[in-house]
Parts: sequence; structure tokens; C-alpha cells
Amino acid sequence: MNPTTTSGLRRCWQTLCALLLAAGLAACGAPQSSPDPLAAVAQRGPQMESTLGTQWGEGRESVTYDVEATRLHPEHAQALSQLRYSDEASIRRALGGSADRQLNVLLADGAVEWSLLDGQGQALPVYSQRGSSSYQLAGRHGERYMLVFTNRSSRNYEVVATVDGLDVLSGQAGSLQNAGYLLRAGQTLHIEGFRKNSREVAAFRFATKDRAYAAHTADGDARNIGVIGAALFEVQLAGNPVAQPPRSGAGAPAPQAFPGDAGRGGYAQPPQYR
Repeated sequence: MNPTTTSGLRRCWQTLCALLLAAGLAACGAPQSSPDPLAAVAQRGPQMESTLGTQWGEGRESVTYDVEATRLHPEHAQALSQLRYSDEASIRRALGGSADRQLNVLLADGAVEWSLLDGQGQALPVYSQRGSSSYQLAGRHGERYMLVFTNRSSRNYEVVATVDGLDVLSGQAGSLQNAGYLLRAGQTLHIEGFRKNSREVAAFRFATKDRAYAAHTADGDARNIGVIGAALFEVQLAGNPVAQPPRSGAGAPAPQAFPGDAGRGGYAQPPQYR
């Protein structure tokens, strides 16, 4: 398991799938204020009160390195979608007999398939009302999950994703200007958690809303708990990625003469439970 970061897009590999992580795009800027724009996509259909949130889970290896890339159309996303999530019984009650069940959502006119897998690698069901583009994801309390994007096209995309209104890379408020993961043509991207550093993520786990990461971090907003957002930007790659040198020691950070200047590295900070 060896997913992997630059002044361009970041690239990751996990298991047998290439994971690519974007950082420092020309379009990057300061995060926008809440509510998260990815969580506020205008959609039709019944809106329900979620019973679940996403907790900061156990650490999972995910090594990154950077790849330079440029958004071809930074002013607008090629796809912008959201999944509201709750327990399955609540979703069925809200949708009634008109519920359609599917295993993925098509983005960018079918160029990219978006699905969510549980801890056993099985697709979680997505429900919608017939004729509606409002999607409801059925989660299970305590279950680990991951976001999976499969690129069926010959184009390269940057995937900007949020969970409960928080950017999955920085842990800050979601913004379309934030950097994202690189999804190459014909490849599949797995996003397993909030990025803790260049070598590890904190797994996504369904939990009660009061245990959600967004409820225990300064950048969180309770209004956004229960929604997952995704945006696609077509990108052009520049040159070949250069892998970063390995760290010294077995998981230990290298000695630093000026550790106070290292900063947080733009990654998500652990929750602070009250």
C-alpha cells in the first residue's frame, strides 16, 4: 500500500490503483466561508435531516508526491455534485415508494463514475427520487468508507472533494479554489480519509453527528454535517512528477534546525473533542 506531493498536482498510489493528489494549482486561493459550496449544490428532491456524520478515523498509509498541472477552465468546474448521507431506513422513509437505487453517480456526462465503497470494498447504495438529481447515500454507523472516482475518458481531471463541508486535503472549509487529487485518464482514484500529512490519512468512518470531525475542529460547520461534495476540473499536466526523498528513520521525522518554521503543511489537523 503506497499512495504519495509539489507546487503542482499531488500524486498518490494505494493498493493497485494510482492515486494522484493536487497541490498549488494556479487556481488555488483562500478557502471560502461556510457553508461549503460543494455542500450547497442546488438540487431538486426531498431534503432529509441526516442521522450520521463522518468521524476522524484510524491512520491509513497514503504516501504522496507532487505533479505540476494547470486547470484548463479555472473559472468553472466540469462537474459539481453532492451526496447527502444518512442511515438507509431514514432515506427510504423520506423517499417513499419512488426511491431508485443505484451504485454510483455519473459526473461530467458519464466521463467519471463516482461511487463510495465500504470497508469490505462493497459499493454503498445511492438513492434518488425518480426524475431527481438529488442523491442520498446510505451509510452505516461505525463503517469505514472511501470515495472512488473512475475516469472513463481520455482527459485528466482534478478532483476537489469535501466531507461534511471540510476539504479532504487541508481539513479547512471547502472551496472550489482548493487543490485536489489528480485523476488521470483511464485510472481510478481512491480517497480513504482526511489527509494528516504526506504519508497518512485519517480514515472516513460514519459516526453520530456529535462525533463528526466537523463538530470538533475550528473550520467545521454543523450545517454541513451529512453531505459529501465533489467537483471536477479538467487539467493539463506539465512535465514528469519527481518523487520526494524518503524520510529518515522508520516513520520518524527528520531532524530540523528550525522546527517552528515547518508549519502545518496544509494538511488536516486532528479533532479537538470537548
